[in-house]
Amino acid sequence: MKIIIAGAGEVGYHLARLLSNESQDIVLIDNNKRVLNRAQSELDVFVIRGNATSLSILEEAEVRDADLLIAVTSSETTNISVATIGKQLGARKTIARVHNPEFLNAGSRIDFEKLGIDVLISPEELAAKEISRLIRRSAFTDAFEFEFGKLLLLGVNLENEAPILGENVQDVGWHNGAREFITIALQRENRTLIPGKDLSFQLGDHAYFVVLPQGVERMLELAGKQSHDIKNVMIMGGGRVGTNTALKIKKRRKVKLIETDADKCFQIADEMSDVLVINDDGHNVKLLEQENIDEMDAFIAVTGNSETNIMSCLVAKSHGVKKTIALVENIDYINLSQTIGIDTLINKKLIAANNIFRYVRQGVIINIAGLHGVEGEILEFVVHKDSKITKKPIGEIEFPDDAIIGGVVRRREGMIVTGSEQLVSGDRVVVFTSSTAVREVEKFF
Repeated sequence: MKIIIAGAGEVGYHLARLLSNESQDIVLIDNNKRVLNRAQSELDVFVIRGNATSLSILEEAEVRDADLLIAVTSSETTNISVATIGKQLGARKTIARVHNPEFLNAGSRIDFEKLGIDVLISPEELAAKEISRLIRRSAFTDAFEFEFGKLLLLGVNLENEAPILGENVQDVGWHNGAREFITIALQRENRTLIPGKDLSFQLGDHAYFVVLPQGVERMLELAGKQSHDIKNVMIMGGGRVGTNTALKIKKRRKVKLIETDADKCFQIADEMSDVLVINDDGHNVKLLEQENIDEMDAFIAVTGNSETNIMSCLVAKSHGVKKTIALVENIDYINLSQTIGIDTLINKKLIAANNIFRYVRQGVIINIAGLHGVEGEILEFVVHKDSKITKKPIGEIEFPDDAIIGGVVRRREGMIVTGSEQLVSGDRVVVFTSSTAVREVEKFF
């Protein structure tokens, strides 16, 4: 595929890195010479310096031959303009990054496809959805559902109280003669490990499982974790991520929101009368104590300052808050959550890049999920009758060593499969794979 990316910020750069691993034909456009030099030196991409709304720049990028044009600059207006112009010049499909949630909800009033925009992506909205999902699955650092919950992808940190420490990874999923979950990856000292025959769980591992709904409680027990009913939530930061999150969770929970800007506080209070809005900067530990932070079940820090978010979550942890989530701007911070005591660090740009990445996938891949800080991808395939994967039982197929089948949904029922199982047409298969093995995995489907 020929792909043009307008914007070499963190979203654009991360996308370019993912796509260059796929041997795609990538053109990266930006005004900033420094970020383009970095991309050119580190990635297999062609760079063009200039304004992506310029006809001459888009023509230099050969937009008429582009299979996909992705506009992810920091300017919403620029992105909409680039996608619209690019479609007129011949781009087959366009994606535009936006900030204003009104655009996402205007589908019945505005036909964006007529304007030349096939897909709208909002990093803030995607981050709010992820936070909402993590609140529902309070014991986990990562949570993702396949086929409306028939299979679950769950992440958890292994600490001293985990009974599975020292146990063989491949043996742990069996319970009462049934296979209820499978370990698909371990993140250990910034290395991603795909389970082999001799791999065992160690203290400090960040473990990822594909789980059947009925296996969640057993998996929690073995990981030494307890699920907490989250009723009281404090959100620090009244920006787009904070307000979107409050909107998503306030129906079933009591929400307090702290924001430094007084005008914004009044606006939020008018829009969400059932949310208690507090005008303060959140740095004041006394204020957090006065607002009964020790009674909160979850604390979510989503200000524009990564360090403030991290420190306030640590304060919340010290006051006994069970679930803490911090938004960080620097992607390099993501791996810190395992070592500093915060449950989950999220990066909205990384979420957006991973979400956009699935539109690049063709054919049998129907879903893709990214795990923060993990060098690999979760892919969902649909099996066709002539697929190579159907010819033999799974154990007899020479599947790539750095990939693992996590589970299958067959006739709307989830299954954790063993080597004796043979996949059939119509199966939906969840696979964890290293980025370098994606192409090899695809061949089987």
